Amino acid sequence: MMSTINLKDRSLLGLKDISRNEIGSILDRAAYWEAQEEKVTPILSSYFVANMFFENSTRTRFSFEMAEKRLGAQVLNFSAAASSVEKGESIYDTVRTLESMGIDAGVIRMKPDGVLQKLAETVKVPLINAGDGSNEHPTQALLDIYTMRKKFGELKGLKVSIIGDIRHSRVARSNLWALQKFGAHVNFCAPESMAAPELAQYAPYVTMDEAMHSDVVMMLRVQLERHATGLLKSAENYREQYGLTEARAAKLSKDTIIMHPAPVNRNVEIDDAVVESAQSMIFPQMSNGVPIRMAVMERAIRG
Repeated sequence: MMSTINLKDRSLLGLKDISRNEIGSILDRAAYWEAQEEKVTPILSSYFVANMFFENSTRTRFSFEMAEKRLGAQVLNFSAAASSVEKGESIYDTVRTLESMGIDAGVIRMKPDGVLQKLAETVKVPLINAGDGSNEHPTQALLDIYTMRKKFGELKGLKVSIIGDIRHSRVARSNLWALQKFGAHVNFCAPESMAAPELAQYAPYVTMDEAMHSDVVMMLRVQLERHATGLLKSAENYREQYGLTEARAAKLSKDTIIMHPAPVNRNVEIDDAVVESAQSMIFPQMSNGVPIRMAVMERAIRG
């Protein structure tokens, strides 16, 4: 079982500021949940959870909902497009409203950076970050690291190359902060327009050829919706220079695994055949997201 923690620490806002031991505890608990044969273990049946998605999502929202329902929680789903946000209600007021109605925990996804931290300092229920702006996406990184640990057993010394739109990637940031706590070596590879110079002091930028010599090749989605006009010349040009094409994938070590947080722009950042290849962990990553989020929700509500 995970250690008992206070209400404030039950929130999961990011991985930068929590300890290696705490991350390890969540991974261990996820392994416990993955091993359970029963589909539903209703330990949270008397608790209400709100999934508050101010930004669209398919995988993350359904993964959280699946995890919550497998634990028996009473689930409320909130979508900004079908709410009073459309009438001008703020994120703060929406969260405070649901808190006032008696939810026990909230899962929240939003576009602005920095808002979630302020919310967490105000509300009296634990909040789980399901992606905030370009800041962090902690549960995605947890399931990524869980996938790596299942494959390699040990994270220390693992060489991980994260390739693509680093500038806008909360996934890259959460993976960087967490992997370094376990002694993994993280490299970035990105076109200049998609690099995040402020992260270079933590992880070096390498060429595409250098990035291919890794234990883990993690491709990132090109986040077209976050780009100003002109940052991406063309999809074909990007694929040629930074895509994991079939030709590049054929040169990888047979022990290298290929990851991607999805959704995938097939034949842009990664070729269609590579997505479906034996070295691809993209669909196992999605499977691993459910036990990870079960562990996170259990931690949020029961400590």
